[in-house]
Amino acid sequence: MTVLLGVGGGIAAYKVCELLRLLTESGHDVQPIPTESALRFVGTATWEALSGHRVATEVWTAVPDVPHVRLGRAAELIVVAPATADLLAKAAHGLADDLLTATLLTARCPVLYAPAMHTEMWEHPATQDNVQTLRRRGGIVMDPAVGRLTGADSGPGRLPEPAEIADLARLLLARPDALPRDLSGVRVLISAGGTREPLDPVRFLGNRSSGRQGWALAAVAAARGALVSVVAANVGLAVPAGVDVLRVGTAEQLHTAMLGAAARADVVVMAAAVADFRPQEARRHKIKKDGQEPDPVVLVRNPDILTELVARRRTGQLIIGFAAETGDADGDVLAHGRAKLARKGCDLLVVNAVGEGGAFEVDTNEAVILGADGTQVDVAHGLKSQLAAAVWDAVSARLAGLSR
Repeated sequence: MTVLLGVGGGIAAYKVCELLRLLTESGHDVQPIPTESALRFVGTATWEALSGHRVATEVWTAVPDVPHVRLGRAAELIVVAPATADLLAKAAHGLADDLLTATLLTARCPVLYAPAMHTEMWEHPATQDNVQTLRRRGGIVMDPAVGRLTGADSGPGRLPEPAEIADLARLLLARPDALPRDLSGVRVLISAGGTREPLDPVRFLGNRSSGRQGWALAAVAAARGALVSVVAANVGLAVPAGVDVLRVGTAEQLHTAMLGAAARADVVVMAAAVADFRPQEARRHKIKKDGQEPDPVVLVRNPDILTELVARRRTGQLIIGFAAETGDADGDVLAHGRAKLARKGCDLLVVNAVGEGGAFEVDTNEAVILGADGTQVDVAHGLKSQLAAAVWDAVSARLAGLSR
């Protein structure tokens, strides 16, 4: 698919080389359109070598081809990164003084802006007004990440990670309508990752969850306007832009954190893989391999966090569970999922079959979203962000129903 990559004149332009690589390696044809200022940070040769395309900054290049019209009509997605304060202002006000800004006016495809600038520039009322204008017109403007900026300063304004931008871009290419601003102001709490229950100082009982699905849920919710908090159990991924994260290790820590934060949330999603059991006692010293048979490990049950969240939920709060299932002699994956939905009492249960190469530790997933109202949505195999978008579609529809 054809992607136009607009590159603004900011120091973060060097990170966009990685974004270009990620998109081309995903099989997309990416045409960079840097601004003249962007070429002060990363030169023409680099963009041409990485993309395989000739690069121009002005509408006066190849005039008979009318490049801004040709490019705009061909594009299936435009990604602008870094979207500087200047570029956001020009896009919001319809200015068209170079090839990139002129192309933005001719394109009719989704446009994804990844802002990067100093904190004071991002927080300035003019920039915030421009962002709201672009969002109101259907542009997707990510929140910037929080972190180290130019020099010694830190704060909001850092370019989101290239992998996060690429994932949202791939989502929009697969489903152009996946990121409406339908969750604006909704307070979302998500658990992600997998808990680890210590056996001794170096060993633990755990599971294969990487946290990728929880991270995708958080990133897509933030892009749709939600106020997102994540309780992350042993997740080693970069934090999505615009998301607050509290890190925990064990199921008991996750239990405490989720119950403590849930009262303030409009939507709670239990996507973490929680260990059902933990060792009754964690050894203070490493268990030695001394030629003797090891002592049996006595297990005790961990708290059922989803059940407690349902029992304590306030009026109007939506609770979504995840169930990683395998079929057995007692029933298939969906049969176990329906039984769990009835037993847990949540509003939605996302059921996915697990096994070698499925669901855990990969970037893709497939699932069935079961509703307490009897609905069923089959989500075909695809990016985890696509499953996330389908979950938020179901949530958004239910929130709209509650508000009527």
